[in-house]
Amino acid sequence: MTAIYTASATASGDGRNGHVRSSDGVLDFDLAVPKEMGGPGGDHSNPEQLFAAGYAACFHGALKMVARSQKIDLTDTAITVDVGIGPKTDGTPGFQLNATIEAELGGVDQATAQQLIEAAHQVCPYSNATRGNIDVKLSIA
Repeated sequence: MTAIYTASATASGDGRNGHVRSSDGVLDFDLAVPKEMGGPGGDHSNPEQLFAAGYAACFHGALKMVARSQKIDLTDTAITVDVGIGPKTDGTPGFQLNATIEAELGGVDQATAQQLIEAAHQVCPYSNATRGNIDVKLSIA
């Protein structure tokens, strides 16, 4: 693959209780481990939130592209991605992710909505990057 765009970010400090900054400075903030994982939580982000935000935006773009290619006019759309983290289930040390993608699609029937999100899941770069590595569930709101 030849990249047409490359994003770059640097994490420093203490990992999940550290700091992240994109190369262009647009993102520049502290991170904190969520309270649910034994950290301070508070008003700082965490890697799972960043992944969920990126996946939601990317999947929404893929959904809009698929709909345009099928000449379907979508109205009032929103994508919510919930990203969970927990211990690996295969008995090896470490953690793994799961994701649930919920689509709100106005202006189409249930069958069309389901077909569109399944097609978007096939073309979304985040879905392609994670396929086989995290459990992704698709649903219509």
